[in-house]
Amino acid sequence: MATAAGGLYMATIPGAAEMAVLYGYFGVTTIFLSWGALIRATREWGGESAQGVAFGTLEAGRGLAAALVAAGAVALLAFLLPVDVVTTTAIERLAGLRAVIIVYTSVTFAAGVLAWLCIPDSDAATLSRHNPFLGMAEVVKRPLIWAQAAIIVSAYCLFKATDNYGLYAQQVLGFDEVAAARLTAYGAYLRPLAALAAGLIADRLTAARSIGGSFALLLVVFSLLAIVTPDMVGTAFIIVNLAVSLFAVFALRGIYFALLEETRTPRHITGTAVGMVSFIGFTPDIFFGPVSGRILDANPGIVGHLNLFTLLASIAAAGIFVVFWLLYLQRKNLGK
Repeated sequence: MATAAGGLYMATIPGAAEMAVLYGYFGVTTIFLSWGALIRATREWGGESAQGVAFGTLEAGRGLAAALVAAGAVALLAFLLPVDVVTTTAIERLAGLRAVIIVYTSVTFAAGVLAWLCIPDSDAATLSRHNPFLGMAEVVKRPLIWAQAAIIVSAYCLFKATDNYGLYAQQVLGFDEVAAARLTAYGAYLRPLAALAAGLIADRLTAARSIGGSFALLLVVFSLLAIVTPDMVGTAFIIVNLAVSLFAVFALRGIYFALLEETRTPRHITGTAVGMVSFIGFTPDIFFGPVSGRILDANPGIVGHLNLFTLLASIAAAGIFVVFWLLYLQRKNLGK
């Protein structure tokens, strides 16, 4: 509900400085207040044998909701803008943006109501208060925790890169704004399917191996996208590869927290471990946007996007290396 209140302010279309403050506020209302509780609850749902399915279901549900809302937002945007998007005025663009913000704000408020009414209270044992800093030294000393954090850094960089797919569709594939938005909205429908599939596979082949396979697939796809253009291979070939990359990225997001149980992270330090892994793993929220933006601005158009895909291929290769490191630590029992 606090996030929805911020959305109402965003709908007033504040300036750049105010938006910076608003994004900091969103960090408090979403990550600080909600994230740790969400991951803790999901690990409790999964028990000892179904962590992949638990986290895969979480990501699938998030993905399905995102896809449905995105589809509604795109339909609203198409309705509000002229048929010929090129002729859209600044006032019409502003009205369309404000309408989309209101849609997401309304959904966020509804989610707050559902959370208040539907999520059960934890039992008395879980509610007992402990000093959250007692397990920090133990967490910091565990190499497996650092390996998990590095895996999430790599995976999250690749996820953040998908934010540029709409821009890629416009600048390289020649789509207009509505068509580019529709392409990214359709891609979001892969999220629940990929997350569920990855969860099922992870519970059978282990999460680490499933993550390694996803990174390997992304290495191949991004290496291709770093060297091909629509004139060389056609638009359809590129769209298929973008779809494959989205599937693999969503698969990673669906299972990387399943590593907590797989690496036998003690349950009494679960919260501290999640905090540590998340603190490191989600740092791409800070640096990846500026990095990708500078790459695209340095060489506007197709060259900038090819350079960005080269970086993404390198990150996928780094992810594979980290997975091998994690497997080595597990095999040698060096993660304690």
